[in-house]
Parts: sequence; structure tokens; C-alpha cells
Amino acid sequence: MIHLPLSLSLLIFSATSQEVFRYFVLGLLFLLSFAAIAYYGYAIYAANKFFAGSSVYNHDFHPPVSILRPICGIDSKTYENLASFCQQEYPEYQIIFGVQDPQDPSMEVVRQLIKDFPNLDIQVTASLHTLGANRKVSNLSHAVTKARYDILLLADSDVHVQPDYLSHVVQPLSDPAVGVVTCLYQSITKGWATTLEALSTPTDFLPGVLVSTALEGIKFAMGQTIVIRRSVLEEIGGFAAIADYLADDFQLGFLPTQIGYKVVLSNYLIEHVMPLSTIAQSLHRQTRWLVGIRASRPWGYAGLIFTHGTVTSLLFLLATGGSVLGWSVLGIAWTMRLAMAWFVGIRCLRDPVAQKLFWLVPLRDVVSFMLWGYSFIGNTVEWRDRQFRLTRSGKLIALTPNLPERVKTIAG
Repeated sequence: MIHLPLSLSLLIFSATSQEVFRYFVLGLLFLLSFAAIAYYGYAIYAANKFFAGSSVYNHDFHPPVSILRPICGIDSKTYENLASFCQQEYPEYQIIFGVQDPQDPSMEVVRQLIKDFPNLDIQVTASLHTLGANRKVSNLSHAVTKARYDILLLADSDVHVQPDYLSHVVQPLSDPAVGVVTCLYQSITKGWATTLEALSTPTDFLPGVLVSTALEGIKFAMGQTIVIRRSVLEEIGGFAAIADYLADDFQLGFLPTQIGYKVVLSNYLIEHVMPLSTIAQSLHRQTRWLVGIRASRPWGYAGLIFTHGTVTSLLFLLATGGSVLGWSVLGIAWTMRLAMAWFVGIRCLRDPVAQKLFWLVPLRDVVSFMLWGYSFIGNTVEWRDRQFRLTRSGKLIALTPNLPERVKTIAG
């Protein structure tokens, strides 16, 4: 038996370990790349299936609706966005605006709307009393006290809709088993930072929503539009049940599914009007949003590693030293990625940002991958000039004091 010197044995062991590790990394990147390729293909299938399906429209189904609009602050499009809800071709509905501070600048816009649409039932609630850490939910909890009808529609203040919006999004509720309806959306942007941020919505996020819908049905809602029965809201505990969650919209869809109701994804497209932002503001907003998703669906969020084919195929190419196999994997992955982005973002969603900046999808993917990785670090978020710690369940714990409490209700 030959005995090697200890130093030589360690050298051989070290070299062998490095080789094993190298092949492990190569194998992992290869598998991740092809998992992403399969995902891109399935996303195309899911989008085609969703948009090819026929939606039932019952011309006799127009239940009265109470629209709840939480508002805070204004931008150049606030009036147009809010006014679009006042111009619905719908027989009976009301709008209740919920604001926290009676001195909020958005109050002036609401007063103008009341003046411009005198025949529409518009009311306002203004209250500094908070139900929980999420101020938007507090505004909704006050607004719902003035709701006259059993169908509630919630929409963020940065949403713009067409006159036939209301008549379409209520249709799934003709099925008693449906408790919640939510919508896909297009992004309307200004400034390159906001536009690059928005590029991920039609080419990455919404394709994921369609894949989830095809695989298991949608079990969450998106804040751009949430239609919910008042009875369902009460069954899940009202707005108090979600008052401390960062991803309140997710919970408004998720909780009803836990008691037997269905969530329906409408094929009606609305517009999400994003504000002009600096790079820092955009990155901050994206990070907060990603942390909220991570807290809501931790395993699903970790599983997004299988959808980052742009980056994993690039890393595989670099790890193989620019080999033919590396270039082949990169070519297939990037071709399928761009095909998915085009089919879903441009052909199906007709998103103006995707149409304009389709060629920047690979760059956007690299940024998205970095933000995804960064979102696993820490559990502190800043929202509306306040800092919060996020619990494992996705609830917010305030680290900065809230405004003093006082209540004032303004009749419309």
C-alpha cells in the first residue's frame, strides 16, 4: 500500500472537492435554466388559455355597488383617475372616498368631483383614528360605514378605468360561489425609472399570476380592483382582520378562499397610473412590494428562482467558460423569455410599457433578480414616512409613532 504525504493528500482532496462543487454549481444552473424555459412555455399556454376563454356577460345582472376609494395625497393625474369612476355607465352605484387627514390635499379634488358630478352619490369619510398599522385599510374601514349596497368595490387611487368597467367586473358575482373578483392591468408611466420598474408587471408579474390561475386557480387579489361581497368581508372578520397586513390586497383574496369562496380573475383590463419617481423611490417601492409578497407566500416566493432564466442561463454561460453548451442554453432561455414577454405583455395585455421597452426585458430581469435576492435581507420596511417591522405572517409592527387620533366624518 502506498502512503501519500499528508500535504499531498490534502491537496488532492481539496482539488477533488473543488471539482465536485464546480459540477454541482453547473448542474444546478443548468436545471434552473431549463426549469425557467419550461415555465416560460407554460406561461404562454396559460395566457392563451385565459384570454381565449369566453366570459359570460349577463345584461340583466347589474347589482348596485358601493365603490370605496382610499386616498392620500395627490399627483397630476389624481382628478382624472378619480373622475373615471364617476363616469360609469351603470344604473346604480355610489362612491365613498376614505381619507385619514381632513387637511389632506386630496380633499380639494374630492370637493371638485362633488361639484362636477352633482347627480352622483359621492360621500367622504375623514378620520385620524387608525384600525391598525395599515392606514389604507383604516380609511377603508371608515368608508364602508357609509356603504349602502351589498357589493363593494375597492380600488387604489392611482387606477383609471373606462365607462364600461363596473358593468364588466361585477359579472362573476352572478355565481353565488364567487366571493371576490380582481383584475389584470396595464401600466401608464412617466419618467424612465418608473417605466423600467413597470416593465416587469406585464412581462414578469402578471404572467406569474396567469400561471398560478391555470395551475390552482387564483387565491389572492390585486389592489387595482377588488370586488367583494359585503357578507364575505364580514365572514372573514371585516377590515379589522387585515388592518395590520402590508399586503392587504392579497389577504382580501386569500382569506375568502379559506372559507370556501372562489376568487375570479376578470379578463377586463384597467390602467394603473404610476407616479413619476426617482431611482431611489422606485427601488424603495419595489423592495417594499417584494417583501410583502415574500411574507404572504414564502415558499412560492422562494420558488421564483425557477423563473429567473435570464440570469441563471447567463451564469451558466459564464461558469462553462463560454462553451457551446453554455451559448445553447442561453439562446434557448432568452428566446423563450422574450417570446413569453411578447406574447403576454404585448399581444395579450397590450401593455404600452411592454410595447415601448420590450428590448429592455433582459436588463429588467437582471434588476428583478437582484431585488428578489435583496428582499430576503431583513424584515424592516418604510411606508408613507413610517418604519415597520414585518412579522413572519406578514403583519406590520410600527417602529415609529402614528398620528394623534381624532375622528371627523364629512357628509358628501
